[in-house]
Amino acid sequence: MGREEWPARLHVVTGKGGTGKTTVAAALALGLAAGGHRTLLVEVEGRQGIAQLFGLEPLPYQELRIATPARGDGEVRALAVDAEEALLEYLDMFYKLGAAGRALRKIGAIDFATTIAPGLRDVLLTGKVKEATTRSSDGRRAYDAVVLDAPPTGRIGRFLNVTAETAKLAKMGPIKTQSDGVASLLRSPITSVHVVTLLEEMPVQESLDAIAELTALSIPVGRIIVNGARPPLLAGAKVTKTELKRGLTAAGLPTDPATVNALQAEAKAHLTRRELEESLRADLAETDYPMVELPQLEDGVDRDGLDRLAEALMGV
Repeated sequence: MGREEWPARLHVVTGKGGTGKTTVAAALALGLAAGGHRTLLVEVEGRQGIAQLFGLEPLPYQELRIATPARGDGEVRALAVDAEEALLEYLDMFYKLGAAGRALRKIGAIDFATTIAPGLRDVLLTGKVKEATTRSSDGRRAYDAVVLDAPPTGRIGRFLNVTAETAKLAKMGPIKTQSDGVASLLRSPITSVHVVTLLEEMPVQESLDAIAELTALSIPVGRIIVNGARPPLLAGAKVTKTELKRGLTAAGLPTDPATVNALQAEAKAHLTRRELEESLRADLAETDYPMVELPQLEDGVDRDGLDRLAEALMGV
């Protein structure tokens, strides 16, 4: 599975909190950058998760180069989109306010506007992502791919369904025009929304709910990414006390009843867990969307770990 298997230009990554969506988004950006490509990794929640992941200072509202892929000569740039800064940029672009817009920020008007109208905040955030995705210079796209570390599955439908939110704010004018453009992009083949999950009941259920919601909104779903997958152990193995004693003896380990009983309990718990994971995997497979499984990083998420995940995503 190379870049050709990730044909979209805008990759939206969502998932229940705790599933590792930011890690997966970063790994996907690295994978897509391989081979001399330029990728933009964007966050919109104000958590500075990208900076923490790469061991950087908090990111400003600028597109900065943060990494190069393990393979090839590409690069990953990152952008932390701030709703207030995006609104100032918007006001300057459409209304030529310039210094007047900055004065509005000083008196708190910008924060007030984005607080009382949450839909406006989402329009600004998605609008900036659209601008980066479609930007070109001298006939060449600024980025080969844009990866958005999006809000979690519980909010992803509302976040991406900007036209419904904007309808509450404006029936015409620049805001309406911009939201219509964003909505068109998000429903086009240029976009894919990838859902990150763990093989646990709550994340899987939220993933299924999000997929159903996105499908109803006609927003393209890309891949289901199962994070932290563990290799099966004890496949076909017997966990009787006799077999356990035989194995312990062969390994030169104690075979007292307490050790055997504890080991048998652990083995049964593992097999029960595996049975649940297989059931959840089957539930995800029923959606008919392609699935990618990423290994659990035993040593935590560092740069080497991100490169491993990037290679797994790209099928290297």
